[in-house]
Amino acid sequence: MITVSKEDYLKAILEAESEGQEVISATLAHWLKVSAPAVTMALRRLKKDGLVRVQADGRVQLSAGGREIARRLTVRHHLIERMLHEVFGMEWFKVHEEAERLEHAVSADFETLLATKLGRGGSCPHGNQMIPESPATRRRRGLTQLANAESGHDYMVDSVYERDHKLLEFLDSRGVRPKALIRIAHRNYDQTLTLETDAGEVPLGQGAAEKVWVERKSEPRGTRQKSPKGSKA
Repeated sequence: MITVSKEDYLKAILEAESEGQEVISATLAHWLKVSAPAVTMALRRLKKDGLVRVQADGRVQLSAGGREIARRLTVRHHLIERMLHEVFGMEWFKVHEEAERLEHAVSADFETLLATKLGRGGSCPHGNQMIPESPATRRRRGLTQLANAESGHDYMVDSVYERDHKLLEFLDSRGVRPKALIRIAHRNYDQTLTLETDAGEVPLGQGAAEKVWVERKSEPRGTRQKSPKGSKA
C-alpha cells in the first residue's frame, strides 16, 4: 500500500535529485524536516516494497516503480499549483504549500479534468516545469543562476526554488518573481547583489540569488520594460 508518507519520500527523492543533490538519509531528513531515525524506518519500508535502492555508500535511488509514483505525484502537484494560481488567483508564492496538502487527496478523475482544462505543458507559478529539471538541463536551455549573473546586464526571471515559503515572499517583496525583468546594478564586495526591479533598487544575498534561475535579455537598456508593481506573473 502506498501511503501519504511513502509518496512524500518518493517525491522528495525525485526533487532532491533534480536540484543536483546527492540523496542520502541526511538529505531526506533536511528536505522533509523529520528525524534521522524516521528516515531510516521509512527507507526500510520503501526498500522492502521495491520502491528504492540504498547503495553501500548510503546513496538512495528510486527504482522504476518508485520513480513512476514520484513523477505521477509531481505532475499532480504541478496541476494543482496552476489551478490555484490560474483559476482561483492565489498568489504565486502561496500555492506550493497549499498544493502539498491537496496533492494526496486528488483522484485520478479530477487530475484528468485538471489536465484537460489547463493542459499538461507549461510551467507552474514559480516558473518550474511539470517534471523537475536538473541544473545541467536548465543551463542547456540558456539559463543561469542569478548568483552568477553579470553586473550591468538585464535578465528575465525564469524560475524560483519553490519549497521555501519565506524565501518566496521575500523575493516577491523585492520584485524578483517569474517573468519579472531585473537588472544587475552592482555585484558587491560581500557577494551580495544590488538589483533594479519594479520594487526599486534592492539588495539580494548570495543564498537567495542561488535559488533563482534567470535568462539574459539582449535588448538595450533603454528598451527594457519593468513588470507592473505587484504583478503575480
